Amino acid sequence: MIRTILVLLFAATTTNTFAQESPTSDLFRALKKGDSIVFEEGFNKCNLAALDKIALESLVFLHDQGGKSAKRKFMEDMQKHICSNPEQKPIRKLTPGSLVVYPLENDGVLYGAIQMGDHEFYIAEAGKPLRPTSTAKFITTWMLVEGVWKLSICHSFHHQPVK
Repeated sequence: MIRTILVLLFAATTTNTFAQESPTSDLFRALKKGDSIVFEEGFNKCNLAALDKIALESLVFLHDQGGKSAKRKFMEDMQKHICSNPEQKPIRKLTPGSLVVYPLENDGVLYGAIQMGDHEFYIAEAGKPLRPTSTAKFITTWMLVEGVWKLSICHSFHHQPVK
C-alpha cells in the first residue's frame, strides 16, 4: 500500500494531476509550521513534548536505514540517537525551496495533506561551525484531526553522505 501511495505521489508531481499548494496558502503555511515543530523543536532542540503532541498515536515512521517504527519506538529513538549527546548534536535543515504540499480531500472536504521536500543534516559541536553529514528526501502525511494537523506517516529516504 505504501509503495502504491509513493507511486501515485511521484506520478502526481511529474504529471500535475494534483494541484500543488501555493507557498502563500494557509495549508502550505500550516504544514510548514508543522514541519518546523517536528524538526526545529523536536529534532534540533529536543523538545520531545512538542513532537509527542503533534504526532498521532498511530504514527508510522519509515526510514531507509533505520527501518519502520511506531510512535513509541520513534520517540525512544529520538531521545537515544538524536538528543542524548549534546557534544555532537545532529541538526536538520530544510533545503530552501524544496518544500511542496498536496491536499488530500474526500468529496471536496480537506482531511489530510502530503508534504514532500529535501533536507540536510549536520553535526553541531561546541565552538565549531556546523559540519554537513548527509542529505535526504522526505514525505510526510498529515491528518486533520478536529481542526489540528497531526503527523501520521513519515518517510525519510535517499540518504546520501556529504563528501
